[in-house]
Amino acid sequence: MGNEVTVQELVQQFDLEILTGWEGLGRTVQTSDLYRPGLELAGFFTYYPAERLQLLGRTELTFIDGLPEPIRRERARRLCDDRTPCFCITRNQQVPKELSDAAKEKGIPVLRTSLSTTKFGSKVTNYLEKRLAPKTTLHGVLVDVYGVGVLLMGASGIGKSETALELIKRGHRLVADDAVEIIQTEEETLVGHAPELIRHLLEIRGLGIIDVMTLFGAGAVRDYKKISLAIRLEAWQEDRQYDRLGLDEERIRIIGTELPQLTIPVRPGRNLAVIIEVAAMNFRLKKMGYNAARRFAQRLNEAIDEAEELD
Repeated sequence: MGNEVTVQELVQQFDLEILTGWEGLGRTVQTSDLYRPGLELAGFFTYYPAERLQLLGRTELTFIDGLPEPIRRERARRLCDDRTPCFCITRNQQVPKELSDAAKEKGIPVLRTSLSTTKFGSKVTNYLEKRLAPKTTLHGVLVDVYGVGVLLMGASGIGKSETALELIKRGHRLVADDAVEIIQTEEETLVGHAPELIRHLLEIRGLGIIDVMTLFGAGAVRDYKKISLAIRLEAWQEDRQYDRLGLDEERIRIIGTELPQLTIPVRPGRNLAVIIEVAAMNFRLKKMGYNAARRFAQRLNEAIDEAEELD
């Protein structure tokens, strides 16, 4: 089952007045799109998105008041679909009796707020987008290095947490260790954070669990960070060819978003923290339009062409 938000949660979050339908507070909202049923009130129900939260403002209520009583009753019944999570009335306006009666029959909550339709709709949409956003949890470490959200991945014991500790000592910030909860807040945007239970904590084998904020201060942690770069740490394999120029760009798909990924081999003597710092700075340079590997390849080709011309 996908993410969903109960009507009860919306009532608590936005301090909504419950006019009717207490028994329906367990109904769920499964989309962040709201709907103002203007065409339906005029009688056009062909494409009625009944599964959305139905928002009634001054325009809709004024239109209802102008309809003959039998038509008001008929339209109200058709609005109250079994899939409808709830109705929200804005600006503390009065609820048409026909809608209240039809909603009561179906057990659909009718809620009211003092906010304007536009303001309330914006607040609810933002809230639902965050709550209903696609989510996943990955094993790894998320750090903020020079403003770049770097997701460190790799087998257990490869040294992710120790590398994160060295980065923190060098002035960078920890977001999450061991488990990274990732939300796709919008298209092509992933935001990571730590589960509440292990927020600001770092596990170092042989040392145990340390509280990074207590040891290094509030400037050494942050709660959320957009993920821009994935780095996979793996044990050095002598028979594997590793990218030495940086021309081959790996990608990794998380939820529905692709991220650039680097694979860094680990062996004694390699300073992983410095390598990751440089990777973050190089990533920023690429975003600004400068790619050292491509520039080198271009210069190499130019040198080869010049040599061929001399021959």
